[in-house]
Amino acid sequence: MRRLAEPDQRATRGAWAATVACALLLAIAAGCRPAAAPVDLVLLNGRVVTVDAEVPEAEAVAMAGDTIVAVGSTSEIQRYVGPNTEVLDLEGQLAIPGFIEGHGHFLNLGRSKMILDLTTARTWDDIVAMVADAASRTPPGEWIQGRGWHQEKWDPPPAVTVDGVPLHHDLSRVTPNHPVFLTHASGHAGFVNAKAMEVARVTRRTANPPGGEIVKDERGEPTGLMRETAQRLVSAAMEAATAGRSPEDIRSEMHRQVELAGEEALANGVTTFHDAGSNFATIDFLRGLAEAGELPLRLYVMVRRESNEVMAEKLPQYRMIGAGNGFLTVRAIKRQIDGALGSHGAWLLEPYVDLPTSSGLTLETVEDIRRTAEIAIQNGFQVNTHAIGDRGNREVLDIYEQVFRANPDKTDVRWRIEHAQHLHPADIPRFGQLGVIASMQGVHCTSDGPWVPERIGEERARTGAYMWRSLIDAGAVVTNGTDVPVEKINPIASFHASVTRRLADGRQFFPEQRMTREEALRSYTINNAYAAFEEDVKGSITRGKLADIVVLSRDIMTVPEDEIPTAQVVYTILGGEVLYRRTAMAQ
Repeated sequence: MRRLAEPDQRATRGAWAATVACALLLAIAAGCRPAAAPVDLVLLNGRVVTVDAEVPEAEAVAMAGDTIVAVGSTSEIQRYVGPNTEVLDLEGQLAIPGFIEGHGHFLNLGRSKMILDLTTARTWDDIVAMVADAASRTPPGEWIQGRGWHQEKWDPPPAVTVDGVPLHHDLSRVTPNHPVFLTHASGHAGFVNAKAMEVARVTRRTANPPGGEIVKDERGEPTGLMRETAQRLVSAAMEAATAGRSPEDIRSEMHRQVELAGEEALANGVTTFHDAGSNFATIDFLRGLAEAGELPLRLYVMVRRESNEVMAEKLPQYRMIGAGNGFLTVRAIKRQIDGALGSHGAWLLEPYVDLPTSSGLTLETVEDIRRTAEIAIQNGFQVNTHAIGDRGNREVLDIYEQVFRANPDKTDVRWRIEHAQHLHPADIPRFGQLGVIASMQGVHCTSDGPWVPERIGEERARTGAYMWRSLIDAGAVVTNGTDVPVEKINPIASFHASVTRRLADGRQFFPEQRMTREEALRSYTINNAYAAFEEDVKGSITRGKLADIVVLSRDIMTVPEDEIPTAQVVYTILGGEVLYRRTAMAQ
């Protein structure tokens, strides 16, 4: 794993700035063209889109240590080249600020690389076959895990279903001796076989937990589908089965998850990752990596799954800004008021069109989230609440507004709603009025678009689903990401979705809500930096900011829309070091 420079090298910004200034003064005094101190890395002959209004475009960039020291023309930047300078000739390729993943699950991204990838399955039968193959290679009694199935993407759908999802029998037949736990693409539902239900003691008599549902057939038997918090009944049994592992084994597995997540992020041009979120024990682990210089990219971590009582006691000691030489920041809390639309868990103002007996689920109570908000504002923490349904979003906006009014002296808090996917039109202006950030994921729109009208109806989809244009026009800050591993960590795909809203079949999902390309780029760079209070050090290619830059093979700002997805990451530069280079085979 990458080892960082010692923390005191962060002072290179000031040192290099002073060196360059002295060189300029000497040159001017001598009456000759100003010279420049040699730097570590330069980019030449490119198209640099800076996301900086003062210098919006350039051809070249000079970097010393972890800092950008100059942005300008190729002839200007060539003056910074010395005998030890690494020079990258971009040959006209596009350089932009490093992508900032605005909402994802960092260790879960790594974990997803260690279990079955069900996103490739086109039918339920494909999944059964994948699990059967895994069972043939797994000792009896060991758990088989996978992630990424989505019932709306199977063609053809299974012959027998409940709520659109098959029954467990086919899966149980091929895995009589292995408990199986398959997580939905959204993470808001799981599917298990008979053995897993046996181990977890889930039967027809098991009651639904708060905020969850054990889906049952017409005879009252569990189908295998565990919606929202019902998954915890099975995950608890799975954790109990591995409780005997040593701390060294657990730590080794977490290290591997960090490595895999870092590799995947850097290969996709991501230099900062907003992790939503981690408990204090995981934060302790990440802090250790940061202090040892072993985090592969910068993390902005939200505190998650800690009680209000524990947070009230411990938040002050966990608030950290730029620990580990700028690689770890913790100043936010993640809460979750509802589930996902795909699992019928999003909390709606009106019932689902395709499930009229339900308006969704409340996963964490309004009262508990309000108490979190009160604790957060007193401790200088941001609150970032998952809300997908229009009822969930309204309730969160109400909580935020109440806490803001009770604390008029607390300004520039930048609280966020994570996802903000389905809004009542009356609530859209409130984001701008309250200064609430809409932390959204462009690719969710095009991934979910084919079936969203089936869930909530055409009119509710048109006036409230993925309302980027309306939110921006109302003065809200809209950010971007992928919610990885819900979707692939591919900013180019999410950028393309943001500017086209084009579905796989070529249709556009209410295209009047598209972003411009400039807005989409800002949503993935400076807006995400702003959403983490980091716009002064990252998010644009600006002299004095961190040297986090990505180079793309195609100019996503100018190529025809249908060519945007063909762009590939050529270089990912983090802190002035080239940490990813596209190989010839990747081309």
